[in-house]
Amino acid sequence: MKCSKKHLLFVLVLLGLLPALVYGQSSTTNSAADSQASFIRKSADIRRTTLTPVIDGVLDDEIWQQATVITDFHQVNPVDHGTPSQESIFYVTYDDNYFYVAARLFDTEPDEIIARTMIQGQSVRFDDNVHVILDTFNNSRTAFRFVTNPNAIRDDAVFESPTSSNFDWTGIWLVDSQTDDLGWTTEIAIPFTTMNFDPNTNIWGFNLEREIARTNERLAWSSFNRAIDPSTGGQIVGMSGLQQGLGLDIVPSVTVANAEDHVNSTTDSRFDPSLDVFYKFTPNLTGALTLNTDFSATEVDDRQVNLTRFSLFFPEKRDFFLQDSEIFSFGGGGNNNGTPFYSRRIGLDARSGQPVDIDVGGKLAGRVGDLSVGALLVQQEERIGVEDAPLFVGRMTQNILEESRIGVIFTQGDPNSLNDNTLAGVDFRYRNTRFASSHTLTGDLWYQQSDTYGLNGDDKAYSANLDLATENTGFSGTLGYNYIGEDYNPALGFANRRGIEQFSSELQGRYFVSDNPLLRYYFGRIRYNHTRRIDNGDMQSEELSSRLFSLNSHQADRLYLDVQREREGLVADFEISPGIVIPAGKYSFKSAEFGLESSEFRTFIPNISYKQGEFYNGDQREIGLGLGWQPDPRFSANFSYRYTDVELPQGQFATRLVRLNTTFAFNSSWSWINLMQYDNLSSSVGLNSRLNWNPQAGENFYLVVNYNFDSDGVFNGMNARDSELVLKYSKNFRF
Repeated sequence: MKCSKKHLLFVLVLLGLLPALVYGQSSTTNSAADSQASFIRKSADIRRTTLTPVIDGVLDDEIWQQATVITDFHQVNPVDHGTPSQESIFYVTYDDNYFYVAARLFDTEPDEIIARTMIQGQSVRFDDNVHVILDTFNNSRTAFRFVTNPNAIRDDAVFESPTSSNFDWTGIWLVDSQTDDLGWTTEIAIPFTTMNFDPNTNIWGFNLEREIARTNERLAWSSFNRAIDPSTGGQIVGMSGLQQGLGLDIVPSVTVANAEDHVNSTTDSRFDPSLDVFYKFTPNLTGALTLNTDFSATEVDDRQVNLTRFSLFFPEKRDFFLQDSEIFSFGGGGNNNGTPFYSRRIGLDARSGQPVDIDVGGKLAGRVGDLSVGALLVQQEERIGVEDAPLFVGRMTQNILEESRIGVIFTQGDPNSLNDNTLAGVDFRYRNTRFASSHTLTGDLWYQQSDTYGLNGDDKAYSANLDLATENTGFSGTLGYNYIGEDYNPALGFANRRGIEQFSSELQGRYFVSDNPLLRYYFGRIRYNHTRRIDNGDMQSEELSSRLFSLNSHQADRLYLDVQREREGLVADFEISPGIVIPAGKYSFKSAEFGLESSEFRTFIPNISYKQGEFYNGDQREIGLGLGWQPDPRFSANFSYRYTDVELPQGQFATRLVRLNTTFAFNSSWSWINLMQYDNLSSSVGLNSRLNWNPQAGENFYLVVNYNFDSDGVFNGMNARDSELVLKYSKNFRF
């Protein structure tokens, strides 16, 4: 195996720097008065109550007169630590079963309050909203985030790391909000059964955030360098004697479905009861059992057009795998190639993308002191070419230093073949939020080794990355190196490039503008990625791209211009489109793209992008159009169209991707979401329509219609291919 000297030197430099950084963190984090004077961790005492509020959004309960009052907020945007334009008063307390938060959000222009989201679980990012962040282990690494708006929508997430939130996670909690002449109010009750926590500590990490949509203003109780996350939060002191009852959740569900094959005129009906059981062995260690798991009500993936030789990565959306997903995360993220555990490998056929029944699955996940543990065991149904052998994932991480961690992972089983497969890996993540007065430093190292029957070659993978970041005015930069062996095979993970070395670097700059009525900040970036083959050192692909400018308005509008140069080395002919083959060889091509992205704070949201340039040994033109419309909280529509025209000496082809999404909110409990997609590569139109009744957190009824059509064009000459009607009901019983 060849290894270039420059890449080897780069890896050695990174390996040499990280121990020095570890020493630097351990020796500086204890001297906050000297090196971290700009960040003083806030603290608030909290008192237990014996009173119970009525969660109706009206702050007339006696409990709020006894609660801890928090009013010392500051701006995060537009001016870091600036004076807020509006006053905010929060009330915080708890009893045996719930953590309570109430807020009076004053607004001198209450008619201008924006609250357009009325569907439970959807993002309220572009509404007026409040966030409650609870770091229940006080580890500055992970936390729960609960967000609501004046319509009392529940939008929640879990921090998988200080810089990564998984908004697909869903918890059970109560909220109600009201709007009046003074602004708006909200009351929140979060059951302790919704969260894992350490019962042996009376200190939780804690933060509060408010967003004022019409001015794109963010306020926080605690922040550092415009960041609001577990590492920059404050603390609440006095959490003791917390109760979780039996810690038992039983979630039965029943699905009735009828599928029809319109081509062969056949039908298939099914009745599928299923059961999920969750049990907290301790307040911070949860076991889960799923029987005859059904994912038929899960939202469908957004279609993508792929003009590369490498497979695409799609996010996980299924609740069972999202629960405690932060514990199973490996490495630092950012580069999906080399992910040891990718949960979409389970319950989905790799070739057809169709669901595969899960007969039984078990999970154990939680924390014991500074140790996080996760174990997943799943058995799928047997099918042709695949055994029903159990699939296993084990993960363990140990918190070290102030903000860092070290961990191991092990997987066993192949969900898509008869071959035996195992994988073992180790990772280390270094993080120092206050490495400098305005920057955060992150470093990642990981190593993996797979073992697959019939593969006896280079089956290892490793990575080293450094990231120096800031959200303030100034420069940020990253350096990264990945090695993926030719026979590295994460059967329960994701690897779309093997037998390669990857080098990446990026330098970006952000400059906030003072006293400009239109512009909030300017952003620029230059990025370089180089991938070469291990066997002969030849270049596989290379990209040098630059965002010459990105002008960002106070309302979050963006105007940008990108230029890039790409190189590709094809070792074999590449059929990029049916009948059009690009010969093996080396190619170099340049392109430029400009775009205008309108803020989602607006009623009308137009977007446009245009890209033109060379493409392999021909030319490419790409047009992206989008239009969003949300006249009121009950209705929204989003239309997007992406057209790519490619002219090559071997032939010409065009791709079209059309997406139309509409939402209807009859009230905060009833919603109807429709997604229609068309792409000319598959010559098909797909419709996913989901009517959802959510009377309370933890209870759902779905009526789902899936219809697929063969099509001669954009919604032209459509012939029904297959369809499915699904009724599903589930309810969480908590003890």
